[in-house]
Amino acid sequence: MERALTAVEPALTSAANFLAVSAEPAYVPSMPSFALMTADELLRTPHADKRVDLVRGILRVREPAGYLHGEITARLCKLLMDHVDARALGRVLAAETGFKLNADPDTVRAADIAFIRRARLPDPRPVGYAALAPDLAVEVLSPGDRPGETLAKVADWLNAGTTLVWVIDAERAVARVYRADGSETLVTRDETLDGEDVVPGFSCVLGLIL
Repeated sequence: MERALTAVEPALTSAANFLAVSAEPAYVPSMPSFALMTADELLRTPHADKRVDLVRGILRVREPAGYLHGEITARLCKLLMDHVDARALGRVLAAETGFKLNADPDTVRAADIAFIRRARLPDPRPVGYAALAPDLAVEVLSPGDRPGETLAKVADWLNAGTTLVWVIDAERAVARVYRADGSETLVTRDETLDGEDVVPGFSCVLGLIL
């Protein structure tokens, strides 16, 4: 079962910890208006062997993910897809699918896994970035991910309309659940990731994907 954090719980309370502090929408400051990239330009610009986000018109480039990151992402993606497809709940999208969350300046974020409910699926399917936020966004941490950048990304998802965000930290064998209502939950290895009302009926013991 998931459990809410309490005031006396020592786990993940240091600001040095990736999942320790609340998401800060203002982490990425306002950028100057010159040389800002658009979502359309990002779509046409090759970034071979890199992972990229566009944050308020500024390109953020990261190195490819490592083996453990890829394995965890693939295992959870399969579990989610099997559950969603069997119940026709919507669509699960694979790693690095971009979503245009804001315009002028543009923000395009890519989750490791994303889920969109059937009623919100874009029709027709866009060739480029969907101009919406997924209902569920999953972020699997890599060793080089910085705390503030991770939390800024969580904030961007929630501010754009994502209902549920899972941040999975394999190194510490925990996950953090962030919700649109501002609540947060810590999930340990023996506890369960729950789709709640976003992915009805889905549950997975965290340790099964680590």
